[in-house]
Amino acid sequence: MERQPVKSCNLKSVGYDDNFKNLEIEFHSGIIYQYQCVPSKIFTDLMASQSVGSFFTSKIQNRYRSKRLDKASVS
Repeated sequence: MERQPVKSCNLKSVGYDDNFKNLEIEFHSGIIYQYQCVPSKIFTDLMASQSVGSFFTSKIQNRYRSKRLDKASVS
């Protein structure tokens, strides 16, 4: 999945797969998480928010099932 860079202290890039409703978040630490069954509106709102990090914390983190991805598997 191709991710777009974002301006955030914590998040580095964000990608979305509309077919599978998967949202990928890459953190500045290099860790990548995939959040599943995320509505496209959440992705759109995330990308349009003034604070991507705050939006992620309040609307995505701990609200959707997630899994940590191995960096080698997403390269």
